[in-house]
Amino acid sequence: MVVPELVAKTRRIFIQISISCRIVLMKHVVTHLRKDPVLAKALDRVTLTKLVPHTDYFSDLCETIINQQLSEKAGATIWKRFIALFPKFSPDKVLAMADKKIRASGISWSKISYIKNIARYSQSVDLRLLRNMENELVISELTKIKGIGQWTAEMFLMFSLGREDIFSYGDLGLKRAIQKLYAFKKEPTQKQMEKIVVKWSPYRTYACRILWMSL
Repeated sequence: MVVPELVAKTRRIFIQISISCRIVLMKHVVTHLRKDPVLAKALDRVTLTKLVPHTDYFSDLCETIINQQLSEKAGATIWKRFIALFPKFSPDKVLAMADKKIRASGISWSKISYIKNIARYSQSVDLRLLRNMENELVISELTKIKGIGQWTAEMFLMFSLGREDIFSYGDLGLKRAIQKLYAFKKEPTQKQMEKIVVKWSPYRTYACRILWMSL
């Protein structure tokens, strides 16, 4: 029989090691990103935390679709209403739900169609396979689903898979943040952004989070 005190002690040690590893990693990330003096100033005004990969990929993709072109508050409200429709959220349950009932939660007809496309895909493909794929392959695979574009796939890489070196050139918030911080008179082109972003690698996802928080 395992002694409870030994189990508790082992758990505490594991947690301490995990926290220590995260602190060391974050120090390394911050040190690297501070090499860019402009980004360093933005970093001084925010709190940067370790990326934590998610496990419910179907839910993440549906939530990202719902949040498209909405404010954070509006997206969260509609997502909460949508999830409340299901005693147990799953691709099967989503496909079985009438479109009109989903529409009543505030989701547009087009987004309902996209969510159901994701549900059908999830029935035929194990989304867990995505975690072992290279970034470009994940994007290629996800964009086969009608309703998922480059931006949605990039957000999935960042926040669901926890990939640390992703930058979304099509994200309006990132464009505005770079324009503001780097004093561009007009919205920067992708070529202009690439010259700035390249030096943030291999932690471009963390740089994105700093940029979003700077707005």
